[in-house]
Amino acid sequence: MDKRPTFIPAFHFHWLTRYYDPMMRWLFPESGIKAALIAQAKVQSGQTVLDIGCGTGTLTLLIKQTEPGATVHALDMDLQALNIAREKIEKAGQNVTLQQGSATCLPYPNESFDRVFASLMLHHLTREDKQQALREAFRVLKPGGELHVADFGAPHDTGMRLISWFVRWFEEIHDHMLGLLPVFMADAGFDPVREVAFYRTLVGPISLYFASKPASNDVARMGVI
Repeated sequence: MDKRPTFIPAFHFHWLTRYYDPMMRWLFPESGIKAALIAQAKVQSGQTVLDIGCGTGTLTLLIKQTEPGATVHALDMDLQALNIAREKIEKAGQNVTLQQGSATCLPYPNESFDRVFASLMLHHLTREDKQQALREAFRVLKPGGELHVADFGAPHDTGMRLISWFVRWFEEIHDHMLGLLPVFMADAGFDPVREVAFYRTLVGPISLYFASKPASNDVARMGVI
């Protein structure tokens, strides 16, 4: 039986994966977006970090280089992208644990991570899988842990609305353009959830989101109420 992948690879087709990094540099202010995402997370030495849907490992490597004392894990379904990530990380001489797996069924125990990142990954998933991936991120975060997301967001102006109308037909971006991503995060249990920054790009609006898993005592209080 022919088993087809249940994920959308970089730029939709596997043969385009090799061009992912140069195209990202052209289409997005990638370095600025990723640096801002890491800065808002304030990763500390001794913390354990997970990059979900790490792709070719650009963000993963930057997290490790920014805070060498953090333990960094990265996961992606696409073996071709993971191989590129592995080459980058080995060339940089960094120690990062890479694993093939799905964001909808993370192969990690409950409450394993202080920070979880998801950069330009969630728009590859169906609505149901987005919601499940966010529930999984919530599960593997420690109480008080944080989720940091960069992805397509709701347009803030007319120009971005026009671009959004066009790109929403590609992959699973429509929910993002409707502003539903923060709603899905809240539904998964995160509180608070907020948009931290907004970028205008050639392919539409990119938003940075912060979401926190309530601390244990907060959860206990909610249970009492």
